[in-house]
Amino acid sequence: MELQGKTAIVTGGASGMGRATVEYFLSKGANAVILDLNDEAGNKAVSELGEKVRYVHADVTDEDDVAAAIRTAKEAFGGLHIAVNCAGIATPMKVLDREGNNNGIGHFKKVIGINLVGTFNVLAQAAEAMGKNEPNADGERGVIINTASVAAFEGQIGQTAYSASKGGITAITLPAARELAREGVRVMTIAPGFIHTPLFDGLPPAAVDSLTQQVVFPKRLGLPGEYAKLAGHIVENAYLNGETIRMDAAARMAPK
Repeated sequence: MELQGKTAIVTGGASGMGRATVEYFLSKGANAVILDLNDEAGNKAVSELGEKVRYVHADVTDEDDVAAAIRTAKEAFGGLHIAVNCAGIATPMKVLDREGNNNGIGHFKKVIGINLVGTFNVLAQAAEAMGKNEPNADGERGVIINTASVAAFEGQIGQTAYSASKGGITAITLPAARELAREGVRVMTIAPGFIHTPLFDGLPPAAVDSLTQQVVFPKRLGLPGEYAKLAGHIVENAYLNGETIRMDAAARMAPK
């Protein structure tokens, strides 16, 4: 599917990998609707990026919020062809505290809710909207790109909830692709490694250096723009479907 003239919704699109994806799609002639909770960053993106962008304050776990964003895409740009799920949280918490007491299920439920349930909410509603599009020569009506993490495969201590949520995203990729083939909708997942997003800005230099040492080559943090380019390639390469692509410079995470 060509990006030119198509419309995408991007969750978490006001910053980090989401913002980079919006910018890249725009450079290829697409329109974009940003879904985010950060109104300041969302409105700033619209003012900086211009008339081919809209911002919708949206909680990805809320069905009405996501439906409103999809309506915005249709009303502003005539349809919806691409959905990129970048919204998520990565707050750590161990199973047990220092005294050996379990930390309860509240944190686990929150992370699963935002990262996994939120992704599914967007996927399901976007697929419904895309199924009404006119197909291209390959029969394509839409493309959905979800974001997992290398933590889905090598989760670290304290990442039980995060790894479970990202592992779930990886697990739904193939069955969703198989089901949505009848609608002409492809489903792919990107599993990034250590990408220099605003999340890293709050980490001490020693922590960032430790993560960088786990990268094989090139030995640096990844860039949001590299995620965006991969997302763009997935959209434009019709033979990519039902798969999770690791984008991690061969990094494998240590236990902690």
